[in-house]
Amino acid sequence: MRSIIDSPKLPTTTRFCLRTLALLGLALAMSACSLFHHKRDNIDTMPVDVLYKKAHVSLENADYSAAIKDYQRLIARFPAGDYNEQAQLELTYAQYKDAQWEDAYSTINRFIKADSSNKHIDYAYYLRGLINFDRTTGFMDKVSRDKQAQSRRDQGYNLQSFDDFAELSRRFPNSAYAADARQRMIYLRNVLAQYEVNVAEFYLFNRVYVGAADRAQYVIEHYQQAPQTGDALAILTRSYLALKEDKLADQTRQVLALNYPDHPYLKDPTWPHEVAKWRKMVPFMRHH
Repeated sequence: MRSIIDSPKLPTTTRFCLRTLALLGLALAMSACSLFHHKRDNIDTMPVDVLYKKAHVSLENADYSAAIKDYQRLIARFPAGDYNEQAQLELTYAQYKDAQWEDAYSTINRFIKADSSNKHIDYAYYLRGLINFDRTTGFMDKVSRDKQAQSRRDQGYNLQSFDDFAELSRRFPNSAYAADARQRMIYLRNVLAQYEVNVAEFYLFNRVYVGAADRAQYVIEHYQQAPQTGDALAILTRSYLALKEDKLADQTRQVLALNYPDHPYLKDPTWPHEVAKWRKMVPFMRHH
């Protein structure tokens, strides 16, 4: 079949131009296809050190999406060796910075389980602690800068984070990450203590005095150095009074006065005060 370009009805000059354009288009298409395949083949055959450098540059430039893809390609192509180990750690960090909490947690868990004696295992525990540490705080908490927001959330991740930092501090007390881990543990301890105090207050306000006493006692026993211990002693005193345990109440109040002489309960026996319901409905209003 004769093409339109070869039709005798078209002038010679027109047919020549059409052939030229067609050949030019075909050449461009072949060139683009060749370039695409060359680029793909280049990435798939890239040496491990070059591929690692490419991923690392993306990480340093905060291009986490590109870094994640390159690290994953490196790990798949080179399943062993120093570059693989470093790529797993940096992949975890890229996923962590990109707020891909579950992926980051899975990646670092695989690293820890694969070789618990790895020379970078202290950093792995530190990184796992960071992942859980940061994913408890929501966006609105950061916007409102409410320091007690975390204590009103589920504490599962905070507990895991505390355990990771504790493991790091116990096993590697001289690690470069141990000092920061210990500071984060203090913060988490106070958050966990405040959470228990919040629950104790809830029980107290709803006249579930046994529950309030149990929660307050838990704070006293498990978070002795937390500043919330004073609040727990005050709640425990009020709970004992409500339960007609006057002797226990008097003993607890004496402990409070000895250790926290400026606590507001000592001047106001109705402390803590229940927050008005309308205040609980106001966004960013501190409830405790």
